[in-house]
Amino acid sequence: MSTVASASPTEWQPIAFDTGTAYGRKPPSHKPELTEVGAGTPMGELLRRYWHPIGLSADATDTPRQVRVLGEDLILFRDKKGRAGLVHWRCAHRGASLYYGRVEEEGIRCCYHGWMFDVQGHCVDQPCEPDGGARSRGRVRQPWYPVQEQYGLIWAYLGPAEKKPVLPRYDCLEALDEGETLEADGNSIGGGGPQIIPCNWLQHYENVADPFHVPVLHGSFSGTQFVALMGQMPDVTFESTETGVKIISIRKTEDGSTFRRVAGPVLPTLRVVPNPRVAAYGRVESIGWVLPIDDHSFRIYTVGRVKTPGDLARVRSRLNGKLWEELTEAEHRAFPGDYEAQVSQGAITAHSEEHLASSDRGIVMLRRLLQRQLDAVREGRDPAGVSFDPATPPVHFEAGNFLVRE
Repeated sequence: MSTVASASPTEWQPIAFDTGTAYGRKPPSHKPELTEVGAGTPMGELLRRYWHPIGLSADATDTPRQVRVLGEDLILFRDKKGRAGLVHWRCAHRGASLYYGRVEEEGIRCCYHGWMFDVQGHCVDQPCEPDGGARSRGRVRQPWYPVQEQYGLIWAYLGPAEKKPVLPRYDCLEALDEGETLEADGNSIGGGGPQIIPCNWLQHYENVADPFHVPVLHGSFSGTQFVALMGQMPDVTFESTETGVKIISIRKTEDGSTFRRVAGPVLPTLRVVPNPRVAAYGRVESIGWVLPIDDHSFRIYTVGRVKTPGDLARVRSRLNGKLWEELTEAEHRAFPGDYEAQVSQGAITAHSEEHLASSDRGIVMLRRLLQRQLDAVREGRDPAGVSFDPATPPVHFEAGNFLVRE
């Protein structure tokens, strides 16, 4: 054992070594079953059992558009008959990208040899072949995915055809109050940054189950990003539901009334979060969907009830009137928000390094919910929240900002 001299030259004492340093740490790791979304992965196969918004309706035009969804590179277009289509980027003939294709009446035509595919991938013309390939083109099909349009969004189903559910509807978007219309937005409202956010989707999705970050990150660190009432540390109750985690946050107003806020994540990727600026009390005004682009990036599509066009965009956070992308690096450092807190964890956070506490109960409940759905799909069962009945009523949420006067 190493020793060190004491005050007396004839006495020796053991050195008290520091413990708990970073030396010798094991390599960090993440939970691949919850984070990785490519085809064939557990989460990738689970997410492929649901519909996902992949763009605004206005994004589907006669100009081919590149989109990346769940790690797959695809081409979105709208043929001259007004039908939206979503096909694999690589032409089934010789592999040229359909991004350079030309959209016509019946579909999209490859720039290389002119093969044309309709919105369901059928090859309808092969101009270099006799009779336009009439004898053989039926044997070729461009990989494609079903799409539907609803609430101003393009929705796609990337899973097995025999398991395709009906596209859900939501009562908070179906029943409009007087003077309201629906508005769709692709600016990743709630993500706190640019449209495409460079980290794993779960880092944001779990944030929806974390009400305690609001008074700290959005209050203490960033000033009053929302309203002063949201800066108050809430009394929180977490409840498991079949399809999500319901979070009830209670705060007291200055006049002694009770501010009851209900929010939470819902399968498969929904953000059911009432306006944190509490512009009005009542049921949730908008809902968002976290779209995993791949393992290292995501974006958010939002639909809400508005009375004035542009109301959704005005919900975006601003510092001294400046949007996130207009802030300097010094301002990002001094006034961090969701983007900084989540992206700074890394492209995929190191779950092995976490030390969860009692305030993380919502995170634990959400992870267990996701794990149950992974188990269901692995065992050949349907995950929660899917329906195959077209008559299924709209999904109801209890979410909202409510004022209870004593």
